[in-house]
Amino acid sequence: MLRVLVVSSTVKGSESLSTLIREYEGYVDIATTTFCSEARRMIFDNEFDLVVINAPLSDESGEQLASTITEQTLAGVIMVVRNEYLETTETIMGASGVLVVSKPVIKQLFFQTLGLARSMRRRLTVMQNENDKLQKKIEEIKLIDRAKWTLIQNLGMDEQQAHRYIEKQAMDLRKNRYDVASAILKTYQ
Repeated sequence: MLRVLVVSSTVKGSESLSTLIREYEGYVDIATTTFCSEARRMIFDNEFDLVVINAPLSDESGEQLASTITEQTLAGVIMVVRNEYLETTETIMGASGVLVVSKPVIKQLFFQTLGLARSMRRRLTVMQNENDKLQKKIEEIKLIDRAKWTLIQNLGMDEQQAHRYIEKQAMDLRKNRYDVASAILKTYQ
């Protein structure tokens, strides 16, 4: 289920955008707010797939909120701005990955923008997952290298012998190298 936050200074704007989102997406969980401060709190307390900002807002223009969301979450962000501000806002916000749509909202264009935002969210999620896997792999390599260094210092092995020792222990004990390296570090600390 798609989780959406609509930020608009008017109830009418929130209802209008929520109706369009439901028409495009079907069953969605939509939360609404009228203030940037409340939107920030909601964003950090919950995970949203999409945030739609109907600018300007009552407490700020919405550009800073959009930038914060793209920097600190994986949510797709769409800003809805007055037609006269479209080019300026696109220039400013485009580099942040914020999609911009002009008012009055054209249904077909808004639907295309929703599709783009969802695609961006999927790609960012895949990239985040890959990044997490790589970070985990780097941490494993660091731990194994520390275990090798511990064997070199305490048992007088060279690096190749330490490497073979960890590999052999992993095979003999039917454990992965990370667990064997962890045990070595616990033993000699």
